[in-house]
Amino acid sequence: MKRIGLLTSGGDCQALNATMRGVVKGLAANIDELEVYGFMNGYKGLIYGDYRMLTAADFSGILTKGGTIIGTSRQPFKLMRVPDENGLDKVEAMKQTYYKLRLDCLVILGGNGTQKTANLLSEEGLNVLHLPKTIDNDIWGTDMTFGFYSAVNIATDAIDCIHTTAASHNRVFIVEIMGHKVGWLPLYAGIAGGADIILIPEIPYDTEKVVEAIEARAKAGKGFTILAVAEGAISKEDARLSKKELKRKIEARTHPSVSYELAEKIQKATGLEIRITVPGHTQRGGSPCPYDRVLSTRIGAAAAKLIMDGEYGYMVGLVNGKTKKVPLAESAGKLKTVPVDAQEILEAKRIGISFGD
Repeated sequence: MKRIGLLTSGGDCQALNATMRGVVKGLAANIDELEVYGFMNGYKGLIYGDYRMLTAADFSGILTKGGTIIGTSRQPFKLMRVPDENGLDKVEAMKQTYYKLRLDCLVILGGNGTQKTANLLSEEGLNVLHLPKTIDNDIWGTDMTFGFYSAVNIATDAIDCIHTTAASHNRVFIVEIMGHKVGWLPLYAGIAGGADIILIPEIPYDTEKVVEAIEARAKAGKGFTILAVAEGAISKEDARLSKKELKRKIEARTHPSVSYELAEKIQKATGLEIRITVPGHTQRGGSPCPYDRVLSTRIGAAAAKLIMDGEYGYMVGLVNGKTKKVPLAESAGKLKTVPVDAQEILEAKRIGISFGD
């Protein structure tokens, strides 16, 4: 008999269900007795004992279903050691829930913050596996996270749709893509969607350079420009500020986001009409793309193998096209940012895409 727990934590994405399905089917096809407990709404379910036993029927027909059948929530890692409003020790409560159900393993699907808590539980002696989920593709130790390519598809579709209206009206369009600290998503969507300018957090932009790129297109007879801008894009001026100074500036900002601030500066410098589109949470929604369905199934099956072999304390990553176990202690707390000399950036620049630097 194997007893496993499943939980999904942090922002949702399209392939969470597909990955859980891979884990359960990988186990059910190879062992005779299996009990699966789903913790509801992320770590909250583990903390407060909110769970239900899942059956084979729960995992039927969910390969193509976005979101998560057991719900999710954000539980900041920095608050995990802080008692709740009733004085409850969250870490101890999670351990007690685990021991009460006599789990052999807890399988945790989530991003960077989720992974740090998974590593904490592993250090506390629980058998834990982490499966790397995020549309940002920013988890260290894996070449790819599930959810990323599905989000790229949606963000690219948004840019594709903007092309026709931008060309019709000879306007400058800014499409704000998710990516608070890391720019993989706007980089890939920007290239795939044919954006003329791509701004990502790793490369602070010079507004004058952005304006120059727009004006160069106008002089070349191209009546519109499309910018793919990460929500975490930052100007060179702001990049020079200390963390405290930048925080104060952001708190005092009157614009909804960096895209609106940038749009105002471009309009003043060029006199052109600027329009802003924010796909927002549509990038997390819908059905997982075929690539993510394959990746999720592989990661889930690899996790099942680790459980059967009794190997815990790992993240299941994808490295050079192969699933690989990566020690949680090595990966937790590290961001995989876009190198400024990444081939994708150098090749994008070669075809004339500006990064505002």
